[in-house]
Amino acid sequence: MSVCTLSGKVILITGGTGTFGNAFLDKCLARGAREIRIFSRDEKKQYDMAQKYRQRRNIKFFLGDVRDKSTVDAAMCGVEYVFHAAAMKQVPSCENFPMEAVKTNIEGSYHVLTSSVQNHVQKVVCLSTDKAVYPTSAMGMTKAYMEKLAFQAAKSQSTTSICVTRFGNLIASRSSAVPLFVEQARNGLPITITDPNMTRFMMTAEEAADLVERAFMFGANGELLVKQAKSCTTGDLVKAVFRYLKLPANYPTNIIGVRAGEKMHEALLTEEEAENAREDGSFLIVSHKQGYKITVPYKSDLAEKMSEDDVFHLIESVFRAEKNRKNFAGLI
Repeated sequence: MSVCTLSGKVILITGGTGTFGNAFLDKCLARGAREIRIFSRDEKKQYDMAQKYRQRRNIKFFLGDVRDKSTVDAAMCGVEYVFHAAAMKQVPSCENFPMEAVKTNIEGSYHVLTSSVQNHVQKVVCLSTDKAVYPTSAMGMTKAYMEKLAFQAAKSQSTTSICVTRFGNLIASRSSAVPLFVEQARNGLPITITDPNMTRFMMTAEEAADLVERAFMFGANGELLVKQAKSCTTGDLVKAVFRYLKLPANYPTNIIGVRAGEKMHEALLTEEEAENAREDGSFLIVSHKQGYKITVPYKSDLAEKMSEDDVFHLIESVFRAEKNRKNFAGLI
């Protein structure tokens, strides 16, 4: 199997100003990419990112929206590899405005895939979510449709290699549970908990970037790659935040119940996909080939659980890394 490399290449990251985009940009720089194009619709985030990397001449910013194919085409010209991270990712937002999720996650993804093929891009890696497995939310449904579009595009042509990655929650990503808990505590508000027994797969942005790089390097056309991961309960997540912020044990909490579209537990694969998946180290790969069948747990309620200590150290490491990034940004 041929191995792809980022060195000396022109890269496009859609949704590149998000949590994943920031982590993957650092990886692209470390791997010696010749040019990295950051495509997003948020001019403030682009400005902040441009200031952070103002001495890097090989980072280019493209303001646009995946909903508008003309802006995608403008950013795509001359690109060799595409990492498609642009999406509406918040379950409540997608539930409240499902057509907006359709426009970004389905129509926008179709524009990225079509433009990639038309511009003879060598490889596309699409980022998906465990919420696309047996989806119950508009967010999960639209991401599942995005996967179908990617696999159809992979099957219908042989010029551009297209594969999909799927992972769970990015801990401490923007608008996720941990930053919400921290903000609530710092403002003296009760911490809102859906259900203490809810389970989720947790990853850092760096682990997600590693998975995407793995898919880029080794993923074949039409394959789906996921990384085996431990899960944790919402209750342990809250306890770890209490510990990190040194909150008293009796700090007020408010259990609000499972929100519309949410599940108590998530899965990284469907049962049907597990029938055609193989293990490769800590990765699970679903391909067209028959005869594979994994036996490792891929559901969050059955997967190995992180201890409260594990969750605390994960949160601690994420905030330490974020602080270091901000301090570094002030030096360049």
